[in-house]
Amino acid sequence: MTDRHAHVIGLGLIGSSVVLALREAGWLVTGSDISPDVVREALDVELIATDVMNDECSLVVIATPAGVVADVAWTVLRSLSNPALIVTDVAGVKRDIVRSVTDPRFLGSHPMAGSELRGIKGAKADLFQGCTWILTPTETTTAAVYSTLHSIWRELGAAVVAVSAEDHDRLVALASHVPHIVAGSLMNEASLAAQEDAVLLQLAAGGFRDMTRIAAGDPTIWPDILFQNRDAITGALLSLEERLATIRHALASGDRAQIEAGLLSASIARRQLPGRALRSDDLTYLRIPMPDRPGVLAAITMVASEMLVNIYDIEIAHGIEGTAGTLLLAVDREQVDAFEKALEEESFVVVREP
Repeated sequence: MTDRHAHVIGLGLIGSSVVLALREAGWLVTGSDISPDVVREALDVELIATDVMNDECSLVVIATPAGVVADVAWTVLRSLSNPALIVTDVAGVKRDIVRSVTDPRFLGSHPMAGSELRGIKGAKADLFQGCTWILTPTETTTAAVYSTLHSIWRELGAAVVAVSAEDHDRLVALASHVPHIVAGSLMNEASLAAQEDAVLLQLAAGGFRDMTRIAAGDPTIWPDILFQNRDAITGALLSLEERLATIRHALASGDRAQIEAGLLSASIARRQLPGRALRSDDLTYLRIPMPDRPGVLAAITMVASEMLVNIYDIEIAHGIEGTAGTLLLAVDREQVDAFEKALEEESFVVVREP
C-alpha cells in the first residue's frame, strides 16, 4: 500500500501491539480508546501520533470487545470516505460479526496471539511473529481487500489462513477458548487445594505452569468471547467431558491398555503440530485466473484452509481491457500437488510458475 495510515480502535494488549507492529513496518498509526485514561497514557508514551481518526486512514483495526465490534465497524464505514479503506477486527469470535457487517470493505480477522500481560505496558511489536492470523472472507469480499490485508498481516510476521466465520468459531472453541477455560479451572482447583496444603503451589512444576499460563490473561475480555461462541464451546466441553470420563473409568477398572493408547495418540498428535518455517526455495508459485463472479476468492482460500495449506504470499495481477485478473499464490512445495488437484476439481485453472 502507498497510503500507509492506520487507526486502531481499542488500545489494550492486542490493539497496542498492532500499533507497535504497524509502526515498525513503516505505518503512520493513530489510535483511540473508550477510556480517556488509556488515550492519555498512549499519547504520553508516544504509542500513537494522535487519537483522531480521519479520511486519510486506509486501514482501521477494531480491537474492542467482540460484542461491540459490529457497531463500531458500521460507524467507521459510514464516517470515512477514503476509497481505499479497509476495516478489520481482531476479535476471537467471528460468526455474528461477519453476519452483521456486510460491507465489502470489511474483512474479519483474528490473530492467534496473546500474553499474560495486559494493556499498553504489555504490548510488543513482535507479538504476531510466527502466529497464525485468520481471515474470514465471504462471498462479498473483493480480491483487492483480501490480498491487501493478507499482505499487511504477513508483513507483521504472521502466517495467514482463511476459513469461514462459522468454521473459525468451531475450531477456535477447541484450540483457544476451551483451553482457556480448562487452564482457569485447573488453576482454581489448585488454588483451592493450596488453602489446605500451602506447599502445593510451591511444588508446581513446569508442566503445571505451562498448562495454566494462559489463565493469567486479562479476564475482562473473555465473557464476550465465551457467550458469543457458547454453542461451539459447549459442544467442545461435552466432548472433552466424555474423554475425561473415559479416562476416569479406565483408571477405575485398571484398563492399562486404554490409558497407554490415549497417551500415545496424544503424544503423536502433539509432535505433529505444525511449526516448520519455510525458505523461499521451499515454495511453489501458482497463477490462477480469477473468473468474474462473487465468492471466487473465498472459494480458493477455503480450499487452502480445509487442506491445511498455508498461503505464504498472495498478490492480485489486475487484468487489462476489462479482462479478469490473476491470483498469484506462494504455497509449500510439499503441498502443491494436492492443492492444485483440489482447485482443478473446483473448476479453477492453475498454472505453476517456472
